[in-house]
Amino acid sequence: MTDLLLIDKADDIATVTLNRPQKMNALSKALWAAVGDAMQALSDDEDVRCVVLRGAGDRAFSPGADITEFESERANFEQARVYGGIMHRTMGAIRDCRHPTIAMIKGVCVGGGLELACMCDLRICGESSRFGVPINRIGVIMAYPEIEALIDLVGRATALEILLEGRVFGAAEAKEKGLVTRVVPDAQVEEDVYASARRIADGAPHSNRLHKKFARRLLDPTPLSAEEFSEGFASANFEDYQEGYRAFVEKRKPDFKGR
Repeated sequence: MTDLLLIDKADDIATVTLNRPQKMNALSKALWAAVGDAMQALSDDEDVRCVVLRGAGDRAFSPGADITEFESERANFEQARVYGGIMHRTMGAIRDCRHPTIAMIKGVCVGGGLELACMCDLRICGESSRFGVPINRIGVIMAYPEIEALIDLVGRATALEILLEGRVFGAAEAKEKGLVTRVVPDAQVEEDVYASARRIADGAPHSNRLHKKFARRLLDPTPLSAEEFSEGFASANFEDYQEGYRAFVEKRKPDFKGR
């Protein structure tokens, strides 16, 4: 990857870092694309069990898209359509990642930055973090896939409040609205995030992947097929299922292999 994006793997936990600290990790067109590429690659990596997405430094997760490049990259319908396609591919790559994902949020998390965080499974922030989507201030419109993700997370009424008021608000209100999973003291954000990542990674990979899959499937009102309903019971055939209950009986830590 380029220096715009850093990827680090420590054992079975991967960290993806938006690396434009001089711009508070504003999302350029190239950075949007790089995040999507990275998440797709990590999703295919069998050795990964949890992915942490963060911004470089302590000032910001991300303030959203880099508006200074709009004149050259997003100045008309065709450019906006292409730019939006890159955004939506990246958001889908985070949402569809097979491994659990955590957004580590320090400082500012607004606009497109908040949209990226919303696609993660968990969002853990510091007490001084700030949130919002003030894009109506610059005439930008949130597209259908982005609004769908926001509504899925906080509901229609709260999504419209966030979009129509364009207000930037604090961590406590973000927690009240359901935007974040947990708020912790600023100095403890990294410790809390990686403790959460370790708890996830210590679990059986098939359990985590199927829980993600089932939770997303239930957003579709179509009735479950008999095959879908039975999928969870098929886990009894996994080696990790056998290892899990035997380790419990033997009072030891299970050694899950992901199969």
